[in-house]
Amino acid sequence: MEEQNLEVKLKQMLKEEKIQLWNPPFTDDESSCDHMQALAERFAPLLRLQVPEVGGALEAIRQQAVSRGKGNKTYRESRVATLELLLPRGCSQDSNTKKHLETKLDVLVQEVVDRIGEEFGLKYIKLILNGKTLSADRPLDQQGVKNHSRMMVLKVSDAEWKLHQSEEEEKKKNQNQSLQRTQKGFQILSERDGSEDSSPFLEIADQKGNPLKIPPEEKKALILAMGFHEKGRSLMKKKQFENALSHLLQADQQFSLCGSSLLLSVDNFAVLQLDVVWCYRALEALSCLDDGRSRLQRAEECFLKCYGERRQRLLLIKGNTGREEVLFLRLYLLQSLLSYIEGNDAQARHQLSKVEALYSRLCPDSDKMAQLMSLGFTERESRLGLRACEGDLQEAAVHISNQRQEREELKQRERKKRSRRLEVIATLTELGYSRRDAARALHHADGDVDRAYEILLNSSGSFQVTEGSIEQLLYLGFQREVSEAALRMTGGDVQSATQLLLDQQGALVESPSSEEPSTSSSHSAEEDSELVNEVLEDISRHEEDYLDLTLEEESELIATMKSYLSRGHTHAV
Repeated sequence: MEEQNLEVKLKQMLKEEKIQLWNPPFTDDESSCDHMQALAERFAPLLRLQVPEVGGALEAIRQQAVSRGKGNKTYRESRVATLELLLPRGCSQDSNTKKHLETKLDVLVQEVVDRIGEEFGLKYIKLILNGKTLSADRPLDQQGVKNHSRMMVLKVSDAEWKLHQSEEEEKKKNQNQSLQRTQKGFQILSERDGSEDSSPFLEIADQKGNPLKIPPEEKKALILAMGFHEKGRSLMKKKQFENALSHLLQADQQFSLCGSSLLLSVDNFAVLQLDVVWCYRALEALSCLDDGRSRLQRAEECFLKCYGERRQRLLLIKGNTGREEVLFLRLYLLQSLLSYIEGNDAQARHQLSKVEALYSRLCPDSDKMAQLMSLGFTERESRLGLRACEGDLQEAAVHISNQRQEREELKQRERKKRSRRLEVIATLTELGYSRRDAARALHHADGDVDRAYEILLNSSGSFQVTEGSIEQLLYLGFQREVSEAALRMTGGDVQSATQLLLDQQGALVESPSSEEPSTSSSHSAEEDSELVNEVLEDISRHEEDYLDLTLEEESELIATMKSYLSRGHTHAV
């Protein structure tokens, strides 16, 4: 990272002075060495670095430029690309581990691996581009390799290679399965509307826990987006960043199907952008710099819209802003990192100073944490409570107690709502409707019993499937489900329904294409239940889990950034 930082700064200085190292007097000139030395001596004091270090970096830039110029010409004329290889230490005769390889881009990676292995005497290797291992059985261009791409060559032992191959295959298989199962599980949940009493369903609520009215299609996309995001966050906690990134990018795709007004009214979208860039950082995928920069910008814009310019909207909704400040700490920290990589040390320092100020406020005091936990509060409650109350112990205890009471009141309201709903369904069932139809009608009527009754009347035409009619068919030996279906299909006429069931040998279903409805539907229901339970495990039971950052990873990155940024100030000139 430090090497990249120096290189960017030197390139900027060369650009400002319009110096072209690939042209005379720096290249193809008898005095080129003298000119390069003079340039290093002039730039070194400005950067507060040693002359040899700056000279080495300038020479590397010059060689890159010369090589790139030749490579561009070759690529234009023959479509043969020049790739830069960063070889393992000790496998080339000179100290420079950077080598170039010319190849077409439509060839398989395995072909390039074989060439590198033969040329440099490497038996088992893998190629890394932008933090990702290239698949040997796919062409270079299909995996993002372009003219002048830089690739790292990693050497592995015989045993490691075999293990790596089997692990890669297993990892790929598991990753694809995980994506598919997550999608399927949340797809099922997104299609549930709460009309099935025994089935869990998801409801999208505001920051106070009140359900939001969202158009059905948009709600589906939002539930899938949030589902993939939750799964991705769960994998991030396990440090499985590559797999996490796959799920987060799927979430991003689903969020794009939601209306922009919805995205700007909730902070989920902004948090997702931060999580994606945090994964880039963990995977050292510095080539995703441009994408990372735009994602952080989108996150900042979304936070401003959602929370207000000075967090006033958030203050109005939640009464405090302390818990959400960790999101800004991570935002500024990632902005500082990207600024440093781009060679903008001043901006990196400015952002890092904001990070350190926030960190000192948000890092919980261990004694206060212990005191709150001794009162029976959880570690999460204690941490979030102290942040919400800016470290005030007494206020934090009161705040946590109030939050507990609010959550309990919300549960009580939900219980009453459910109890009232069950009473209404029972009333409609007594009028002769099936429990399932009554529940669906009540859901579509937003709990209004009169409207639900109207819906049932309209959907069943001029007849009602009465319990008496069903019992007559049950007495004849038919199952309840097929009896209800037959009565609906025959307008409630018991004689016609009986004849229909006799013709179908008692196996009537409303979708006649299925020959064995009970077995297949039962099997499908079991699979659905398994998938739903699996994805629900990744959803945090605490609505503020995404704010409960321990700041351990952030602390490590802060220390790293400080060491990088102090380097230029401590070197002798």
